[in-house]
Amino acid sequence: MEKYRAVFHLDEGNKGRVDMALNNIDNLLADLGENNVAVELVTNGGGIVALFKADNNPHADRLARLAARGVRFAACANTLHSKGLTRDALLDAVQVVPSGVGELVKRQTDGWAYIRP
Repeated sequence: MEKYRAVFHLDEGNKGRVDMALNNIDNLLADLGENNVAVELVTNGGGIVALFKADNNPHADRLARLAARGVRFAACANTLHSKGLTRDALLDAVQVVPSGVGELVKRQTDGWAYIRP
């Protein structure tokens, strides 16, 4: 069976929006099985705060658990640059991509389901 593929888009950093995105990811993994679905969370704009290091991030433990289950996290380099931040501000599990929007376009072009909680 071919794996399902879903890309989640987070561009807002308020706690409710981050919780909703992470809940959606947990629910998807529970429904389809973590071995049956590839999941990526792409952050840009205000959503990048969800991927900050543990001392600044109440979601860090949950993100680490999701990463251990195979979830991929991507942060927009353009957002980092515009906020005067470096890669060092982010959790180790995060990959920096040139453009969050570009990453979303690539995933959707490759047939990934787009989810914006």
